[in-house]
Amino acid sequence: MLVEAAYGKSSVRLVLVARHGDRHDVRDLTVAIRFEGTYDESYTAGDNTGVLPTDTMKNTVYALAARDGLNDPESFGLSLARHFLDRNPPLLRVHIDLVDHFWGRLAVGSHEHGQAFARVGPDTRTARVSGTRDHIEIHAGVADLLIMKTGRSAFAGYPRDEFTTLPETRDRILATALTATWRYDGIDGDFDTLFRAVRGTLLDTFAEHDSRSVQHTLYEMGEAVLRNVGAVASIHLVMPNRHHLPVDLSPFGLENRNEIFVATTEPYGLIEATIAR
Repeated sequence: MLVEAAYGKSSVRLVLVARHGDRHDVRDLTVAIRFEGTYDESYTAGDNTGVLPTDTMKNTVYALAARDGLNDPESFGLSLARHFLDRNPPLLRVHIDLVDHFWGRLAVGSHEHGQAFARVGPDTRTARVSGTRDHIEIHAGVADLLIMKTGRSAFAGYPRDEFTTLPETRDRILATALTATWRYDGIDGDFDTLFRAVRGTLLDTFAEHDSRSVQHTLYEMGEAVLRNVGAVASIHLVMPNRHHLPVDLSPFGLENRNEIFVATTEPYGLIEATIAR
């Protein structure tokens, strides 16, 4: 018996160059489309009567971008979702996932070049538009944002047992690859401005917070977003603890004055939480 099913098109690459004379703007997206609906007979009986080809989904991405332009990933995802919901009766719920890859302008001397870019990263901007004909939600986010602070970070006062070797510290490096996803309270807004406001709040709070743990700072970052950006209804943060371990220099007759570390990627502590109004 078929219990659950969905289908769609993933990894649709779209690069849009908006030409304004000698100055060009670039938007570089990866789009994924997922359909959920009354498609059971396409699986159980081979009946494709209501099955929109995934190749058509791909072509729709390019056609809507050419026809309507692309101001921000959230609005573009909303246009795609409404287009598919309006035209496909078997479709009950659609999910549009978008990844916005950043390109920064190259500078020639003291001036930005109008047509030359360098990829910025590894962090990306993300968006998800999902819903039905009656209700659509918009989520936005940032993924793999590498951030680090070299002070005002501690971890102490935790329980110890016979297998605990970790020393308490009041002064350590806190480094993470932040992934944050937030839900907007509505489907209208200046999403570029909102994204910058949320991202800026996350970074400012990370930098200024007196951290007693990753959990402590994560929560304050989420709370700060809810305080400062009224359009955000909830936010989910994932902050893997990218450990920087002090190197024992005593075999070389040297003292490590909390200056020499080895950066590790595995294993890592994984901390995440959702904060809502």
